[in-house]
Amino acid sequence: MTATLSPDKFDEVTESLKDVMDPELGINIVDLGLIYDLAWDDENDALVIHMTLTSAGCPLTDVLEEQTAQALDNVVERFRINWVWMPPWGPEKITDDGRDMMRALGFSI
Repeated sequence: MTATLSPDKFDEVTESLKDVMDPELGINIVDLGLIYDLAWDDENDALVIHMTLTSAGCPLTDVLEEQTAQALDNVVERFRINWVWMPPWGPEKITDDGRDMMRALGFSI
């Protein structure tokens, strides 16, 4: 069973996840809109990250999982990523900060 994170823990985790960069774009996974939800698994005492990728065939899940582990070190003891494919990711999920970062890289958003 999962529970909602406290607002403070949610903010702490979200800020930490901004250190996880999409290897292809060089923009963090939070501002790219890849994080769909954060929850707490009481049974396993672990953070559950509901996350997607820009494409289902992305071969870089291992890289993102490793970066996530590093970013969450000293924030949570355990986590798991629940890869979500529905709804599919689209550019409308990018935050305003993410859009600014994309424009700085030369993308037209």
